[in-house]
Amino acid sequence: MGDHKEQPLRVGAAVRRRRRALGLTLAVVADRSGLSVPFLSQIENDRARPSTSSLEKVADALRTTAVELLAAADPACSVDVVRAEATELEPEPRMRSLVRGHHQLHASEFTGDHDTGREFQHRNDELMYVADGAVEVEAEGRAYRLVRGDTMYLTGGVRHRWRATVPDTRLIVVAVAEHIEAVQDRAR
Repeated sequence: MGDHKEQPLRVGAAVRRRRRALGLTLAVVADRSGLSVPFLSQIENDRARPSTSSLEKVADALRTTAVELLAAADPACSVDVVRAEATELEPEPRMRSLVRGHHQLHASEFTGDHDTGREFQHRNDELMYVADGAVEVEAEGRAYRLVRGDTMYLTGGVRHRWRATVPDTRLIVVAVAEHIEAVQDRAR
């Protein structure tokens, strides 16, 4: 009850993202697809669901495929509950996604340690929150020790790596999705 069920996909946001990424106007997509500007606007605002034929025309106009647009679509539900996993005490490190689907942010829970030699560099911003235990984060050539309750904010492009320094550490990482084109406002 109240959990996420398979919902129809909202392809409008995926169409809009692709159109904007190509720098195209609705008028250009309408001309290329043979569909009207008002209909394309309705699709982008999820007020109309395109037929398979119309979606293929839009995809061709956007130099992609209908399958790619559907893969990038958002689920129609606005509430999704991801239940805690019932697990026995596992000494093995593990990662669990806290958000399902293709959304504007991703959240993951890391339990235990992981490949400490792995370096990360994400295009968009991310936040690290230590739910339990402690981690050491190396970012921008400096080491930071974070303990339970601490957070670290990293802007997009910062190279970093982390390691758990206490057994049973739980680290929550929330990041703006890679498919989102972040706006850089560096004028301070």
